[in-house]
Amino acid sequence: MNRIDVHQHMIPPVYAEALRSHGITVAGGRELPVWSPREAIDTMAGSGIGSAILSVSTPGTTFLSDSAEAAKLARAANDYAAELAAGAPETFGFFATVPLPDVAAAAEEAARALDDLSADGVVLLGNSRGTYLGEEGQDALFRVLDERAAVAFVHPGDLPGPTVPGVLPFAADFLLDTSRAAYLLVRNGIRQQYPNIRFVLSHGGGFVPYASHRMALSIFTQTGRSPIEVLDELASFYFDTALTSSAAALPTLLEFAAPGHVLYGSDWPFAPEPAVHYFQAGLTEFRGVDETTRAAIDRANAAALFPRFGGVAAPVRERSLRTRVRNEVRTRVFRAVARAANRR
Repeated sequence: MNRIDVHQHMIPPVYAEALRSHGITVAGGRELPVWSPREAIDTMAGSGIGSAILSVSTPGTTFLSDSAEAAKLARAANDYAAELAAGAPETFGFFATVPLPDVAAAAEEAARALDDLSADGVVLLGNSRGTYLGEEGQDALFRVLDERAAVAFVHPGDLPGPTVPGVLPFAADFLLDTSRAAYLLVRNGIRQQYPNIRFVLSHGGGFVPYASHRMALSIFTQTGRSPIEVLDELASFYFDTALTSSAAALPTLLEFAAPGHVLYGSDWPFAPEPAVHYFQAGLTEFRGVDETTRAAIDRANAAALFPRFGGVAAPVRERSLRTRVRNEVRTRVFRAVARAANRR
């Protein structure tokens, strides 16, 4: 297999140390996983992933209240990612971290990462310390991205409010955070003013495909824009399949998204390897996806968005006999579960 994974995370050593020094051991309700390039490559080998675009997950640099300190950490993380990607260009790319909510610093680091480090885009949290992507005052950053026709990977952050006891943030809050950001990007005219930015919404767009008509009518009441126009704009986002390729979610996502705008995502290592295989099985066994569509989601759509991956053959991942047997058993089990879910 030769999947291009647009939603795979990294935890650079400098970033891990910064989190530890501030007592942060949990992100989105999950303990911070162990990560290394070697473990990433091994997981990719067992998951049919040829290339991965890495990104720092929530909280990004938002746990740092000092803007200069946040900018320094973003710079260090991006320098690490650039060196990793340069050493294995067929295997790794990266979305650059930017130190929002400081818009000027974020714009400066985005320009440096895209121009000097050959970043594949930037990762933008749905909200950064309570300031949502798409609110007023972010034009300096959007201009930088638009001028470079950059890819902006929108990843959820923790909601700017208390968590609900018993509800893990990644289970529901993350979906709302992404949906809020997408709503504002459309409602406030960002997509129209900066049409060259290619926004990728993580986790199937949160609630966007499912609630798109409701959102369109709401934006109509606020702005007077045609609901049909708003729906087209919402559908023109790119969407990844991380934790989303299930019999419940895939039909809506594939029906809603513009052709070629659904990309494969794993969410590893925050999604552990069994979860990666579970949702891969959902994509493989879903009866509404033909082989052409499946191949497009796995690789072709991302290769069109990131041409540098389209021009090289995905490296062959060697796996041990033990790993191959384990993955074969796991794949059969998860496919059986997915088939049963599709029969309901």
